[in-house]
Amino acid sequence: MKQNNLKQGKCNIIGVTGGVGAGKSTVLDYIGKNYNCLIILADEVANTIKKKGYPAYERLTDLLGKEILGDDEEIDRSRMAAAIFGSKELLDKVNNILHPLVNDYIIKTIEEHREKNEKDFVFVEAALLIENGYEALVDELWYVYADENIRRERLKASRGYTDEKIDNIFRSQLGDDEFRKHADFCIDNSGSTKEAALQIDNRIGEWKNNGKLRTSGTESGLRS
Repeated sequence: MKQNNLKQGKCNIIGVTGGVGAGKSTVLDYIGKNYNCLIILADEVANTIKKKGYPAYERLTDLLGKEILGDDEEIDRSRMAAAIFGSKELLDKVNNILHPLVNDYIIKTIEEHREKNEKDFVFVEAALLIENGYEALVDELWYVYADENIRRERLKASRGYTDEKIDNIFRSQLGDDEFRKHADFCIDNSGSTKEAALQIDNRIGEWKNNGKLRTSGTESGLRS
């Protein structure tokens, strides 16, 4: 574990990453209930910027056609998925539209909350934090780890994935060694939520124990 870079009196930016099935959502749920923070989920940002009036909406409808729209004229996820299905070229084009816009939205949100300095923490969760260079933007990068067999069983139970699908996903993501090389802090989430919570509290628990945490409410999701 690297030196603790968290500071009192400022809004600390923490990136949270890890492989699929590691339990990042469980970890963030605990953090959101117990600390004065904003939680930014990259998947939710992607859904937001696809809405009418946001920058990705027009570019995606130009690329894929009005057929991806629902009756409310918003982009329908299932129709969009059907339009992309089987075409790596279209998928790459969609990702090239979404990924930079998601990054821009997150960076803007981080900058706004650094300036406001009302929250003790902003947690940013995304699968590609390391690949997208977020290390330069965050004060710390946290890696949520779980044993591969446990991740496999979780994915089977919660999502109904087959071993073949899980193997393909694991191969497409960074390995444990690579995550650890970049991480400032590793949370072992192979066990219970209580065990993971203790590790989190030990990392930032001196704030809580000393009663110095600011007490305004927690926000989860997006703030524009």
